[in-house]
Parts: sequence; structure tokens; C-alpha cells
Amino acid sequence: MPPGVAVCFSSLFIRLVCMAFLTSSDKALWHLALPMIFSNITVPLLGLVDTAVIGHLDSPVYLGGVAVGATATSFLFMLLLFLRMSTTGLTAQAYGAKNPQALARALVQPLLLALGAGALIALLRTPIIDLALHIVGGSEAVLEQARRFLEIRWLSAPASLANLVLLGWLLGVQYARAPVILLVVGNILNIVLDVWLVMGLHMNVQGAALATVIAEYATLLIGLLMVRKILKLRGISGEMLKTAWRGNFRRLLALNRDIMLRSLLLQLCFGAITVLGARLGSDIIAVNAVLMTLLTFTAYALDGFAYAVEAHSGQAYGARDGSQLLDVWRAACRQSGIVALLFSVVYLLAGEHIIALLTSLTQIQQLADRYLIWQVILPLVGVWCYLLDGMFIGATRAAEMRNSMAVAAAGFALTLLTLPWLGNHGLWLALTVFLALRGLSLAAIWRRHWRNGTWFAAT
Repeated sequence: MPPGVAVCFSSLFIRLVCMAFLTSSDKALWHLALPMIFSNITVPLLGLVDTAVIGHLDSPVYLGGVAVGATATSFLFMLLLFLRMSTTGLTAQAYGAKNPQALARALVQPLLLALGAGALIALLRTPIIDLALHIVGGSEAVLEQARRFLEIRWLSAPASLANLVLLGWLLGVQYARAPVILLVVGNILNIVLDVWLVMGLHMNVQGAALATVIAEYATLLIGLLMVRKILKLRGISGEMLKTAWRGNFRRLLALNRDIMLRSLLLQLCFGAITVLGARLGSDIIAVNAVLMTLLTFTAYALDGFAYAVEAHSGQAYGARDGSQLLDVWRAACRQSGIVALLFSVVYLLAGEHIIALLTSLTQIQQLADRYLIWQVILPLVGVWCYLLDGMFIGATRAAEMRNSMAVAAAGFALTLLTLPWLGNHGLWLALTVFLALRGLSLAAIWRRHWRNGTWFAAT
């Protein structure tokens, strides 16, 4: 869907719903959430197109190589997702406090960190790739294709990480159209280049990697132009930007450290599902891959609300406005709760048909139907931890998010002890416990702060 059409459709939908029964807080939430939902769901679409294009080449080693390369890239960049999260929180707080200097600092400091880390990854990519492929293992033919993919793909690291910062900053200032334009334009350009370079120019896995590199740098250029527009509107001068790198850089590093540790625990838990599923047999790992596609799609959609909560709760935090914060939270609970319920109902009533669209293998369809109940349960359990993540990111309470994730990871590990008796149901139960504990622990921390009047204390 072209970005202009997505934005127009989003605006029309919001107006129609708003005329019915939405409060002003609900409207403000949807204003940010809906564009993010539309843009977020283009991310799994990109992976689907990559698979379809590479899957039509004349050897399965190409698909295997891209799969390994994409997994390594996802793991590395997900660890660095703190750049977006911390930037959104700091920017939203500066926006709420109406502090132009802090707004400039929230852009420049993370951007310097992102460009530095990205340049380091690009320069050291060969030894990092060697280590990653050694850990993964597998056939030499597949690993060689993965190497060719990664050698080109990781050249985009400076742009990819800088884009995380720009996305976070634009979200923090509540520029609703920016995220959808950046993500949708970048992903559509990537898809078009993917088809042309791989199928048209026969560049195979190198073509898929080059398509992403070009798309990332093009997205960076568009993002910088958008940021320039906002800087002018906010009265932030070039002189202010030149001095914005100064300040409490140590706080930024500590904040990013805690979010990175949280992300690492998250990645390890989801990685464990893949590894342990493989030990349960080839059919189980195939079934879990299909079901995880549904979970990923749901999570990306519900994350649109989490992103909106980050921006609005951060603004309320910066303004020290408890009333606004409660309005944001209540609106988020109402609207995302309804959407989560809709996902559950769809999976309950049409889950078997959706699975049939994702795989034509009868034995996989029949096996997936046994575990479909978890896709009905998970949206209703997971939505609360997504929202609370947004609340804590807006308040830049990264240490408490890290601790909450540690509690959830421990619960996940303990639940895995049921595998000998429950089999694959035990894996999905562990994931459900993991999401539930994240939500419950963050809710307990939030409740304690609110009762004691310490939520707005310096972090």
C-alpha cells in the first residue's frame, strides 16, 4: 500500500470512528497508533516477499543462506533496538517539557551513538560474520550463501541504526505521518529492488542484500528531511544542534545498556522456542514457524498502540502531568484490549482457514490445529505487557524493564520443565507465562510508584 494511501485511509478511518464513541484521549491514541499499525505490518510482509523471491531460485541453498543471514541480522539489530526505544522516551519527555535544547540533545546524542556503532559493525563485519556462522553451523553451501548475503547486508548498519533513532525521535514529537512514510516507503522500495535485482539481474542472495542496503540509505535520506522540517518548526537552530552532543551522555549509555540487556533476554527466550521445537521433530518446528507467523503479525499490530503509549506517556512524564498519563493509560487499555479481543476471535473462528493459506501440507495443517488455541490466548495475555513496555519506555525506566524481563525469563525457564509431559504445548505454555509475567511484574512496579507518588521522580 503506497504511504499516501495508507495515511489517507488511516485518517478516514479515525474520523469515522471518532464520530461514534471515542473520547479525546482515544482519538489522540488512534492518531499515532493506526499509522504505526499499518507501517508495522509491512515488516513481516517484507520477509514474506524475500522468502518468495529467493524461494523461486534453482537451489534451496539460496533460501537457506538468506534465512541464516536474516536470522543473524535480526538478532544483532534487535539487540540494538534500544536506540529507537530510548530516543522515543527522551524525545517525548523533552517534547512534554517544551525544552528545545533537550529535544536537540535527544536527537544528536543517540544519532552519534548509532552512526558510531553502525560504522564499527560495517568495518568489523567479516570477523563478526565468521563468529555468527560458526555458532549457527550447517552445510558449507548454505553458510557460503549466508556469508555472501551478510557481507553486503551489514554495509547498511550505519543507516539501519540511524533510522532507528530518526524513527524514535519523530515518534517522540508525535509526527504521526513520519513513521508510516519511513517504514512503508523503505519496505516497498526494498521489495521492488528485491524483485528486480534477484529475478531481473540474477544477483541471487547478493541482490536481496543490496536491495536492503539501498532501501536503508534511501530511508535515512527521507528521515533526515523530515527531521529538518520538525527542527525548523520547533525553533531548533544549527548552533543548538552543534552543542547538543554535550550533556549527560552517561545517562544515555546507562539507559541503553539496560534496554539492551532486556532485549537480549527477550531474544534468548524466543530463540529457545526455535531450538527446543527443533528437538521435538521436523513437523513441530514447521508447525511452530507457521504459528509464530500469526503471533508476529499480532504483536506488530498491537505494538502500534505501544508506540503511541510511548510518545503520549513520555509527553505526560515530561510535563509531570498525572491526569494526562492516566487518560493515556485508560484509552490504551480500552482500544488495544478491543483489538486484541478481535484477533483472538478471528483466530478462534477462522484460524484453521488462515493456517491453510500459510501451508498446503495436510499433516502440518492438522498438527497446527492442535496448537491453535494458544493463538487465541496469546493476544489477550500479551497486549498488557506491550502497553506497559510503552509506559515504561516513555518514562525511561529501563532498569525496571530489565528486571521485569529477568523475572519473566526465569518463569519461562521453569515452565520449560513441563516439556517431557506436555510436549509442544509446554513450549507455548512457557511463552504464555513469559508474556503474563512481563505484564504482571511491570503492573506491580507501576502500581507501587503510583501509590507512593514516585512515578515522576528522576530516573
